[in-house]
Amino acid sequence: MKGVTFVEIALGSFIIQILAFALLYLLLKRYAFGPLVNVMVQRQERIQNEIKMAEKNRQEAEQLIKEQNEAIQKARIEAQEIIERARVSSIKQADEIMETAKREAERMKDQAIQEIQLEQEKAVAALREQVGSLSVLLASKIIEKELDTKEQSKLIDEFMKQVGESL
Repeated sequence: MKGVTFVEIALGSFIIQILAFALLYLLLKRYAFGPLVNVMVQRQERIQNEIKMAEKNRQEAEQLIKEQNEAIQKARIEAQEIIERARVSSIKQADEIMETAKREAERMKDQAIQEIQLEQEKAVAALREQVGSLSVLLASKIIEKELDTKEQSKLIDEFMKQVGESL
């Protein structure tokens, strides 16, 4: 009988241990595993949210980089257009300045030619006046003197010499 009690004791102890384990399991499940599982689930959800946020931030960053690259490219194109417009404008202004300078030079040249012609006409008129008065003077001297041919030639030569000096 000793063998039976051992089995009975062992069986009773086994049943108590199973009941104690079941009770411990239920208590742990209710008070430890539930909150622990909840903490684990919350942590997993938080990690998944952080991963989603990180992915979203990465996509936003890629979008911003793409937009910035497009803005930089657009700014480069605009800068090239501004430079080209400035170059064309400077060439146009240079051409206009050259054309204005040519017109002004032509105007000054025409004015100088007119002034020269006017001065030439004045000089010719003055010369004619002098030649006329000298001719009258010569004629009066010739008439005053009735000279022989030799003296008339001498008088004409002197007159021509005077005319040549005054011109």
